[in-house]
Amino acid sequence: MRLALLSDLHANLPALEACLADAHARGATHHAILGDIVGYGPHPAQVVERCRSLQEAGAIILRGNHDQPTSSPTGHSWGDLTTAWTYQQLSEQQRDWLSSLPLTATLQSIFLVHATAEAPAKWHYVLDELMAERSLLALSHDPEIRYVFGGHVHHQSLYYQGNGRRLMQFTPRAGVAIPVSPHRRWLATVGSVGQPRDGDTRANYALLDVMAKTLTFHRISYDHRRVAQEMRAFDLPEVLADRLERGR
Repeated sequence: MRLALLSDLHANLPALEACLADAHARGATHHAILGDIVGYGPHPAQVVERCRSLQEAGAIILRGNHDQPTSSPTGHSWGDLTTAWTYQQLSEQQRDWLSSLPLTATLQSIFLVHATAEAPAKWHYVLDELMAERSLLALSHDPEIRYVFGGHVHHQSLYYQGNGRRLMQFTPRAGVAIPVSPHRRWLATVGSVGQPRDGDTRANYALLDVMAKTLTFHRISYDHRRVAQEMRAFDLPEVLADRLERGR
């Protein structure tokens, strides 16, 4: 099995298609979308339909914190400012589908979640070894789980248990396969397809090769400037278009 792991699509169809095409070229046999299908970007309905077609073909699709759009935003974040617009772009059926998605899924020795395993619905961020450890400890009752994959933080990181019980962080390099032997436990944040925030405008995804026991993080170029122009054409907040052009 070669599992393509994609998260934080954020209604960016060209970025999603670029990552899916790359994963296909690399022999992906399975797909998992780890939430935040919509929000921020200009293609919510199109991305929802693409994910629904992936689900029909057997992909795992999870719900993220942006995937319950409402007509009445309750906050003042940039995500809240696009929530009402996103709501208007989606049909009732599409909104119901997003709301029905699960928060977590398990596939063999793999646990999938948008945020963290210890509190999936509280949308905690895995930004350091402490939060990664909390997420892994929540699954310590299940010795079969060796890999935890999530998104939410919009950058790519890998954590593993070294000698003893201490968790260690590893910064991956794009395109370099990392051995991830199941005799250790691993947690990875796979980055953002639709809105990277690490200073690199390229889309992010990761590919787990279960047979080879390797995990490879990928960065994929696409026409991000055109997507930013579409965001401006829809009068979405300028800061979001600017963020897409800067990658942060």
